[in-house]
Amino acid sequence: MRDLCPALANKTYFNYGGQGPLPTPSLDAITTSWTRIQELGPFTAEIWPYISKEVNSTRGQLARICGVPPHRLALSENVTTGCVLPLWGLPLKQGDQILISDCEHPGVVSACHEFARRLQLTIATLPVKHLRGGRDGQQQTDEALLSGLEEHLSPKTRLVVLSHLLWNTGQVMPIRAVAERLEQHPAHPYLLVDAAQSVGQIPVSNAASAADIYAFTGHKWACGPEGLGGLALSERMLTEANPTIIGWRSLQDESRAIAGDPDPFHHDSRRFEVATSCVPLMAGLRRSLEVLDQEGSAEERLQRITSLSATLWNALDAIPGVTPVLDGPPPAGLVSFQISQGATQIDPAAVVQRLGADQLWIRDLADPSCLRACTHICTTVEELERLTNAVSKEATPC
Repeated sequence: MRDLCPALANKTYFNYGGQGPLPTPSLDAITTSWTRIQELGPFTAEIWPYISKEVNSTRGQLARICGVPPHRLALSENVTTGCVLPLWGLPLKQGDQILISDCEHPGVVSACHEFARRLQLTIATLPVKHLRGGRDGQQQTDEALLSGLEEHLSPKTRLVVLSHLLWNTGQVMPIRAVAERLEQHPAHPYLLVDAAQSVGQIPVSNAASAADIYAFTGHKWACGPEGLGGLALSERMLTEANPTIIGWRSLQDESRAIAGDPDPFHHDSRRFEVATSCVPLMAGLRRSLEVLDQEGSAEERLQRITSLSATLWNALDAIPGVTPVLDGPPPAGLVSFQISQGATQIDPAAVVQRLGADQLWIRDLADPSCLRACTHICTTVEELERLTNAVSKEATPC
């Protein structure tokens, strides 16, 4: 796969958690699809069977990855729209509580706060940032998370927001166990899962099929084009939640909507799709997923990813002045760490700038203040050594 990604030919790349490189076969699939649409005519009778096939093929492939039937898989543009569109349609009322973890992405956090402001909901925090056991401590992490959930749930909790794989620390959350606990809660809170770091990196069907909203993107670990993602929805989301941003794709029949039908919407996942999207991106994402599958099953790919991340974690942990965020090798491919000289932490943003000048790309994070490097199946041992040497120089006093 590495040889199929032009973006990896001239740089040392560790930012798969931000955006993955697009393989050439995926780019070719996009341009082929675009050409075909223009040959058929972008708005003719002949184009609709083609578009329908593209949509259904993509929906089916993503549904299989998530372990849900196709009618529970909606197509979206990115994780944020995948979270927000169904979130704002939840039947919550004044005084209900949203319990949101302290490791969520600002896009989801801000959407929840605005939702709470409009409906006069309350916000509570579920602490997870302190869970840093790494892969070898996953059982303890799971137990601690469930214990913390028990402590912070209240009778008014109606929504829990928790990422599958924390974008800042790299820890994996036990989503199915959380969903099972919420089913026992008298209010049966909804579970919204930000899966931005999951699809393409770790097996997701166990978690995606248990959540009420499981939103993901294709442009990160799946190495697809930006602008296309999906969300797996529970059956009750299809009956209890209402669309808030509405377009022709949300509707069963446009004429019924015009006539004032009180329920003109699809009763499956399409109720949370809006309007015109870029169809050629679907061919690109499907091709990227096929390229990944050629490298092995999701479980086999994760084994490769964790082998690389463990090598990196151990190398960084051995450098004086470098402190990995997790206490042991990560359960996936996100390796977060801090660099200090004495008691002073080196500014992560400045480190990113200096390493980038040498075409070595990682990123900085604000909370916790740290650096993050991502290992994927394309990462090489030589790249790990180059990063380790660069970090070691950063940690060495002048």
